[in-house]
Amino acid sequence: MNTVSSLLDKEWYERYKRISRLNIRSSIYDVTNQCNLRCRGCFFFSSDEHKAAPEEMDIRKWEAFVDSEKARGVNLAILIGGEPTLYLDRVAAFYKRLPTYCATNGLIKVPRDRFPDMMVGISLWGDEEDEKVLRGKDTFAISSKNYAGDPDTYYLYTITPKQVGRIESIIKRIADAGLKVHLQLLSNDEGVEGFSWTDELLRDIRDEMDVMLDRYPNTVISSKYYHEIITTGQMLGRSFGWNECPSVTEPMDRRKPQPKRLIRFIRWAADLNTMHRCCTSATRDCSICKDGAAHMSWVMVNKRAHLRSAKDLQGWIEVYEMFAKLYRFIPW
Repeated sequence: MNTVSSLLDKEWYERYKRISRLNIRSSIYDVTNQCNLRCRGCFFFSSDEHKAAPEEMDIRKWEAFVDSEKARGVNLAILIGGEPTLYLDRVAAFYKRLPTYCATNGLIKVPRDRFPDMMVGISLWGDEEDEKVLRGKDTFAISSKNYAGDPDTYYLYTITPKQVGRIESIIKRIADAGLKVHLQLLSNDEGVEGFSWTDELLRDIRDEMDVMLDRYPNTVISSKYYHEIITTGQMLGRSFGWNECPSVTEPMDRRKPQPKRLIRFIRWAADLNTMHRCCTSATRDCSICKDGAAHMSWVMVNKRAHLRSAKDLQGWIEVYEMFAKLYRFIPW
């Protein structure tokens, strides 16, 4: 029977030991139902999750809620929205109590005197042309000025089919701004014409992502195994989908048999009481979901399945390392 120690040489085993001690327990929180953008294809609005319940306005209740989440065993708060920076007092309620990651469109700068080392992930949906089509404005022009050179910030670059063959210019601009970038793919929840994936486009973008990782190793935070999984939806002969996804809210998870999943994971609405089905949208077809974090988590919870060979286990380690870097558990 294969074991971790039998499959890895000394260098890889040291890398494994560094991440095996982390014991990450994350949950996702809608900080607000409001946003200063309305992006075409944003699952939060396309699924009417912003209408799920009126958001809690009492900051003392937010603070008590975060205390209860910490007591529940959460050690990573992933803040989404709406747009979290519209309510920095709510962000602070998390930051003062838990390791916190803030997803933002970057139009409002997180004040570093108040949040000196909070990891910030800036959404980016392509080049200037695509951003204007999908988001109404060129957000990079603003966000790159707000965060240039910030060591605790990276771009979450959601690649669209229209960018196949030309993502290097964006990655170079991010590198020139002194920032990192992580890659994922648009799921096109609102069916915007011309922004849906084909098998050929997915093959092409996988090759392109691999080249970018080789060419910009100090900028791109990724792995080729992750590129394979997110473009094919396949892992070790298994297909991503509802019966495999690890990021289903635990109290709502009645799947049988239950797959390997994130322990204690819940996605909370901004009323601090309502729970959403999963890390994205209850209206999304899971079989075509391209969410990067969900696919990373899929790999991470299936360590035992990767004990088939040294190559498989090394791929698992690289994905776990990537997740840990993106959420500030280990250095870049």
